[in-house]
Amino acid sequence: MAGKRRFDPRRPKIHRSYSIEEVARLYGVHKQTVRNWIKAGLPCLSERRPHLVLGHELRKYHSDRRQSARQPCQVGELYCLPCRAPKKPAGDMLDYIPMSLVSGNFRGICPTCGGFIHRRVSLAKIDEVKGSCEVAYPHGQ
Repeated sequence: MAGKRRFDPRRPKIHRSYSIEEVARLYGVHKQTVRNWIKAGLPCLSERRPHLVLGHELRKYHSDRRQSARQPCQVGELYCLPCRAPKKPAGDMLDYIPMSLVSGNFRGICPTCGGFIHRRVSLAKIDEVKGSCEVAYPHGQ
């Protein structure tokens, strides 16, 4: 499989130790992938074989990796899925699409790829989130 995958940090049991083969089966990856995780910083119980990985260490390793990969949107930014990054909308223009009485989505156009960019927003926090962008509301709002 090409590209990055997100691994659920809640899969391993925290009070159990796993061999490399068991970790590979747990996440559905090759054994060499688990060995690469160990080289990249996943702590194992000992340097001698068989390598054992503690469940709580495996959980912490994947939680930390997921946290470090996060890219939160700043004020005036929306997330572009194709670019996989937060972006300011082209022309600083946003559309508000209501989803319920108290929340909705901002939608704009990505300046890089030209696709739609989105951000969920509470009606009460629109002014905080929009930044310097102009917001177009549907009729009757």
